[in-house]
Amino acid sequence: MVTRRGLLATPFILGAAGASAQGTYPNRPVRVIIPWPPGQATDLAARVMAQRLTETLGQPFVAENRAGAGGLIGTDQVAKAAPDGYTLLAASTGPIVTSPLVQRTPFNAERDFAPISITGIAPLVLVVPPNFPAQNAAEFIALLKANPGRYTFSSSGTGATAHIIASWFHALAGVDVVHVPFAGSAPALTAVMGGHVNYSIETVAAAGAAMRNGQLRALGISFRNGSSLAPGVPPLAALPGLGAFDGGAWIGLMAPAGTPASVIERIDGEVGRAMQLPEIRERVAASGLEPDYRNASAMATYITTQRAAFAEAIRVANIRIEG
Repeated sequence: MVTRRGLLATPFILGAAGASAQGTYPNRPVRVIIPWPPGQATDLAARVMAQRLTETLGQPFVAENRAGAGGLIGTDQVAKAAPDGYTLLAASTGPIVTSPLVQRTPFNAERDFAPISITGIAPLVLVVPPNFPAQNAAEFIALLKANPGRYTFSSSGTGATAHIIASWFHALAGVDVVHVPFAGSAPALTAVMGGHVNYSIETVAAAGAAMRNGQLRALGISFRNGSSLAPGVPPLAALPGLGAFDGGAWIGLMAPAGTPASVIERIDGEVGRAMQLPEIRERVAASGLEPDYRNASAMATYITTQRAAFAEAIRVANIRIEG
């Protein structure tokens, strides 16, 4: 991976630093910057892993919330931190993938970070009010195609991850709909429940309670193989033309680019072992995520694939954020 700090240009120096770090890391507390407020899914999942790393690596992994600007403030703090393994990022789709595609960010997401691990991915569900005429996703798409420009969908904001995933779905399905943005998932879903907007594509974490109490009806889910978080909800990828629709909002750990490979390998190894434990997987699931461990290499591949798919969806939907 090419980085701004010349990771590939100095293999001998990196090797020496890595060997030294491997023998001693960590020898002091590690900061885990969470660029969101307490209680949000990234915060909950990051604290699960920070506690586990504290237990297994013998030094405190201290979770610190640095919220603001849609996750950009805390993410930028890590981008500019020393690449020594003592400042990590509780990373997620928004600041790393979607925001840089629709607006200027104070960091270069592809250049300034090194992947460590993905711990979970939040599936999204296509939800409608109970009285919506379509009874399944196939009928839903047929209805939208027969009435271009008539149906509306809500999102948690223009350029938000849910908005872009919904736009990806719309592009693959070939439908023409109207976007109604809100300031957050809760008001976006409330508008659907109240009949002011026709549907939404939101995370199971956000929509789950309304699905369980009958205020919303789920027609499909964004994971190709379905999800244990929404049993019985069929995958949207099973529909004609939607075979590529498989993904969600991931959460994991990243470090500043240039962090020694040995440090990343050590953290990743501990995360991988933790994700094999039922109690850790249960706690990750309780955060609204499907437990889905991916090591540093698999994380990099997943982000690259997701970035390309989202970029195309943004192009088709002409999504822009001013400023």
